[in-house]
Amino acid sequence: MKRNVFLMLFFAFAILEISAQAPARLTVDHIMRDPKWIGTSPSNIFWADDNKTIYFSWNPDKNKGDSLYKVSVADQKITKVLKAERQKLPADGSFSGSLSMKTYEKNGDLYIQYLNSLKIKQLTKTIERESNPRFSLDEQSIIFSKGGNLFSLSVGDGVTTQLTDFEAGSKKPERKKTGQEGWLEKDQLSMFEVLKERKDKTEEAKKIADGNKPEQPKKIYLDDKRQVATQLSPDGRFVTYTLIEAAKSAKNTIVPNYVTESGYTEDIPARTKVGSPAASYQSFIYHIKKDTVYQISVKDLPGINDEPEFLKDYAKKDTAKTKPKARQVMIQDVNWSLTGSNAVAIVRAADNKDRWIMRLNPENGKLTLLDRQHDEAWIGGPGIGGGGSTGWLDDQTFYFQSEASGYSHLYTVNVLTGEKKQLTQGNFEIQKAELSKDRKYFYLISNEVHPGEQHFYKMAVEGGERIKITSMTGANEVTLSPDEKTLAIRYSYINKPWELYIQANEAGAAATKVTSSTTEEFNAYTWKEAKIITFKAADGKDVYARVYEPAAKLKNKKAVIFVHGAGYLQNAHKWWSSYFREYMFHNLLIEKGYTVLDIDYRASAGYGRDWRTGIYRHMGGKDLTDNVDGANYLVKNYGIDAKKIGVYGGSYGGFITLMGLFTTPDVFKAGAALRPVTDWAAYNHGYTANILNEPHTDSLAYRRSSPIYFADGLKNNLLICHGMVDVNVHYQDVVRLTQRLIELKKENWEVASYPMEDHGFVEPSSWADEYKRILKLFEEKLK
Repeated sequence: MKRNVFLMLFFAFAILEISAQAPARLTVDHIMRDPKWIGTSPSNIFWADDNKTIYFSWNPDKNKGDSLYKVSVADQKITKVLKAERQKLPADGSFSGSLSMKTYEKNGDLYIQYLNSLKIKQLTKTIERESNPRFSLDEQSIIFSKGGNLFSLSVGDGVTTQLTDFEAGSKKPERKKTGQEGWLEKDQLSMFEVLKERKDKTEEAKKIADGNKPEQPKKIYLDDKRQVATQLSPDGRFVTYTLIEAAKSAKNTIVPNYVTESGYTEDIPARTKVGSPAASYQSFIYHIKKDTVYQISVKDLPGINDEPEFLKDYAKKDTAKTKPKARQVMIQDVNWSLTGSNAVAIVRAADNKDRWIMRLNPENGKLTLLDRQHDEAWIGGPGIGGGGSTGWLDDQTFYFQSEASGYSHLYTVNVLTGEKKQLTQGNFEIQKAELSKDRKYFYLISNEVHPGEQHFYKMAVEGGERIKITSMTGANEVTLSPDEKTLAIRYSYINKPWELYIQANEAGAAATKVTSSTTEEFNAYTWKEAKIITFKAADGKDVYARVYEPAAKLKNKKAVIFVHGAGYLQNAHKWWSSYFREYMFHNLLIEKGYTVLDIDYRASAGYGRDWRTGIYRHMGGKDLTDNVDGANYLVKNYGIDAKKIGVYGGSYGGFITLMGLFTTPDVFKAGAALRPVTDWAAYNHGYTANILNEPHTDSLAYRRSSPIYFADGLKNNLLICHGMVDVNVHYQDVVRLTQRLIELKKENWEVASYPMEDHGFVEPSSWADEYKRILKLFEEKLK
């Protein structure tokens, strides 16, 4: 009897052990569970100011949310940070010029930390939020924002001084007296001596009182505009700010939400559509000493009146010449030198075809050209969007990134002489640039080893040799210690999720692994290391891709091409993909004998300007032919049957899937378009107008790029999956395409709708349902 009980217990434990391991063969239900089954990688990494401890978010216990952990650099011991310690931790902030102090905001209040002793002192404790603190040039005061205005707080005595006085609305005009009222007052004062004496005394008292008032900042009325980017020059002489006037006639969309707590259909307010009237921007200087405000003039920007090349396709028959209209621009950033003796304005055209780097004369608001980057497609690339990777090496030398050479590289310009220097060059991208605290070196992230690798480098500010610090193949996301002696590296590889490593900031130093985040269940499966390959496109260009190839005995001559989303995104790389569910699905497909190709088609990130802009005015052009060329490559090199190729992808990948099935119907036997754009005229402005201009000015680009115009070409099998509360690519896109397919009497298509999902699905049940449908499509149609 005892022996039987023992055997029963043994088998029970054995079953529990087996259930904790990955199955012999993957299933959709298994891989589409809550991602915690994989393990939660460390994120949000930051250093303690003493350089001894690294903090990070982590969830090794599969709790509902991540918690804060810390690791000691000395012994790599990991401990969970308790609430009391977490509440006392200083936040990121701004350092004094001497690097002896740091000021920061936490929970709406201001603090100062003395770095030698690490002592922290709270400076404010108010209901209204103070934010964006930084030290004055003499380090005696902290400049901060509150309620839309700038203030100065004395570090010594705590006295707070208001520096600006912005007020919403308009100045109320003083009521003017009528002619009758003026005559009557004059008559009264001339008739009654006491009345005149009292008036004179009142005016004299007011004059004395006004003379005794402390000096106050000029009151600046905002009218109906919104004020942003307010900053004080380091020397305290000027305030720069921008006013935004909203477009009054812009119409916003709504997204109906059908499954709600109230039981009623509720409308979710959403974005405008591309081409809608846009806000306008004006930037100003407040000269404190002169107590005056004037606008920064942009009318003389070189090329501001140039018309874009695409308009030649719409040449008017009327040959009468009209004066070109100045394009709308915005000043994205005013960047002051260390002492405030010089300033640079980064100016961007609203059509995104120009970026100007201009020297700003704060005395009169005039701009002088230092660098103009023009692109008939659109300005972009690493370190260039937004304000970009910019700053000062000294009071005269400004650094920035530009795609002038065809790849995003680092440059400097002397703002006094205009002399420019290119610091890095080659067929690779500088993806991040950070200046050392002593301003002697740049720390860089680049992909010069391989487009699919990211490494950390050190380079003198004069340029020259780049010293490669990291060595692990894959992606190395580096957070530098405050003393710049140690690296906290978040590292991953193709089949290995992100983990935390520690390494000395020296070339050739070994990196020590700190975390082990993946679960036993995830580790029990042998995840495929996809091969990174290149193939030739029809125009001779090299296309990078991932190939997932099954074992020879499993190979079934079927193939699936995965099309990543976003357009400007990279996925044929050597690190753990953000498309981790798709990665696991591809492992499932190769178990079933499929070959999978994952392509960085034209417009993908990581390959320079020409690749980035390869879809200008024609989405579904070279980006699609790259995928078609990929299909042909599989047929010629991997023994794939040309009649057994499927395609799928989400968002931009869903769009390409539709264009493939509609315009190259003999290439793909079946396709799954997930949350696809069907008509680019219905998408947002910021993304779409860069690539296709605006519908009312470049209708040709929209017509040749939108799948809805090519739906008649559908011949093979189509599955469409879309979340109904998608506030990015609206469900309306699929509804309109559905009606088009009905009218065209197409039969080999279906739509799966997900009532509670946005653009990125959240619920495991939705992910599982979607991918079961995709798998079923390929299994049934690629026969």
